Amino acid sequence: MDSSQGRSPLSPPPGCPMHAGRIPLYGEEFAADPGAAYAGLRAHGPAAPVDLAPGVEATLVTSHEAALRVLQNPGLFARDSRRWAALNEGRVPLDSPVLPMMFYRPNCLFTDGAEHLRLRKAVTESLTRLNLNRLNRDVERIANFLLDQFSTHGRADLMGDYAKLLPLLLFNQLFGCPDDIGDRLTRSMSALFDGLDVMQANEDLTGCLMELVALKRRQPGEDITSWLIQHPAGLRDEELKDQLVMLMGAGVEPERNLIANTLLVLLSGDASGRRSGMRIEDALDSVLWNNPPIANYATHFPVQDVELGDVLLPAHAPVVISFAAANTDPSLTDARESLSKGAHLAWGAGPHACPAKSPAQLIALTAIESLLNALPDVALTAPADSLLWRPGPFQRGLVALPVRFSPTPATRTALRRPAGAAAPAAPADTAAPAAAAAAVPGAAAGPVSAAGQASGRPQGKTKGWWSSFLDVFRA
Repeated sequence: MDSSQGRSPLSPPPGCPMHAGRIPLYGEEFAADPGAAYAGLRAHGPAAPVDLAPGVEATLVTSHEAALRVLQNPGLFARDSRRWAALNEGRVPLDSPVLPMMFYRPNCLFTDGAEHLRLRKAVTESLTRLNLNRLNRDVERIANFLLDQFSTHGRADLMGDYAKLLPLLLFNQLFGCPDDIGDRLTRSMSALFDGLDVMQANEDLTGCLMELVALKRRQPGEDITSWLIQHPAGLRDEELKDQLVMLMGAGVEPERNLIANTLLVLLSGDASGRRSGMRIEDALDSVLWNNPPIANYATHFPVQDVELGDVLLPAHAPVVISFAAANTDPSLTDARESLSKGAHLAWGAGPHACPAKSPAQLIALTAIESLLNALPDVALTAPADSLLWRPGPFQRGLVALPVRFSPTPATRTALRRPAGAAAPAAPADTAAPAAAAAAVPGAAAGPVSAAGQASGRPQGKTKGWWSSFLDVFRA
C-alpha cells in the first residue's frame, strides 16, 4: 500500500498491521464497515492474512468456493487447536481476548475423526429430544417475563434488555439449572462474551457446570444435561462440562445477534423493512445472508502446507472462515438474487455444521413475534446507520438497539401466573431498564422479585435474572 496516495476510510496509519500485509479484524473501524475490509481482502485471492487480535495472526477465507473446500475437507483441515504452532511456541499472548474462542476444549467443536463423531453423536441425539412445541412455549414465557420488565417505560434497549437476556435464560431452562447455578452461569457467560475478566469468568463457568453435572447425575430430569449424561457414549464429567460450554457458547452469542440484527432489519423502515410488509422469516434469511450473527469463525489448522487457489496456507497456522465475506462473494450473484437458503454459510457446512438450525430459527422467530405482538408500534429512536457495532473478529452484534413504543401494562406473566402467586418487581432502576439489564455481565443484576421477598430473603438483596424468573413460574 502506497501511503503517499489518498487513503480510503480503511487505510491504516504507518506501522499498523495492514502495512505488514495483514488487515486487523478488531477495533471500531472494522466493526463500522466490515464489508469494505472484505472487499479489500478479496484482492489477495480466496484467502488473505489478517490479525484477529494484537499478536494473533490468521488467514481469512473470503471465497464461498474456498470456504466449502476447507469446511468439507476434515482430513486436510483439522479443528484441533492443539496443532496451533504459534501458540505452542509461545508467540500468542496468553491474555488475548480471542483465546477463549480458540483454545482447545474436548468438545465436538475442537475435535476430529472418531472422537469428533462420538461427541457429536451425543450432542445431536440429545438435541433431537427437544420438543419444539415445548421450546416455543419456553421462549414465549421468557419473552413475556422480559417484556414485563420494560414495557411500561415506553423506551428500551432491545439488545441489552431483551435479545441478550432471552437466550441466556432459555439455556438455563434447557440445561435444567436450579436457581443458584443458573444465576452464576448467566453471570459467567455474559462476562466471557463481553471480555470482562475472562480468566475468572472461565473458572466460574467451569465450577458451576461441574456442579450442574454432579446434580444431574443424582437427580436427572427432562433436560439436555441429563440426556447427555444418559447417552450411550458414556461421557465423562469433564467431557460433559465441555459439551455444555460448546452448546451455550455456540447458542447464546449467535442467537442474541440473530434476534437483534433481524429486529434492526424489520425496524429500519427502508424499502426492504417491516413497513413494506417484510415477513419475519424473510428478515431472518436476509440477516443470515447479509449480516450473519457469527461473521468469522470455524478455525481450522492445515495438517500440511496447502495451496488454496494461489494462496499458501502454512501447516498448523489458523485458517478462519469468513461466513460474512463468503455470503457476499460476487460469484454468488444468482444464488443471492433468489436468497437460496441452501447457499449461505451462516450455519457452516461439512462435518462441523451447526446441528441446531431448526431450534435456533424457532427461538429467534418466536422471540421476535412475541416482541412485535406486544409492542406493535415499536420504532427505532436513532437512524439505523448511526447504530454502533461491537468490535471483535468473530461476532456481528450491535452495541445497543434503542427503541420507543407506547407503554403497555406489565401483565404478561401475571396472565400465566397461578392464583395467589406474587408478581415480580421491575429492575431496580425502573427509570432506565436498559441500564439495569446491562448490569448483568458485571454484577449479574436482575429483578428483585416480590416472590423472593416473600420467601424470607433480605429486603433489597439483588437477585440474578434466572432465580427471579423461576420465582415467577415456580408453581
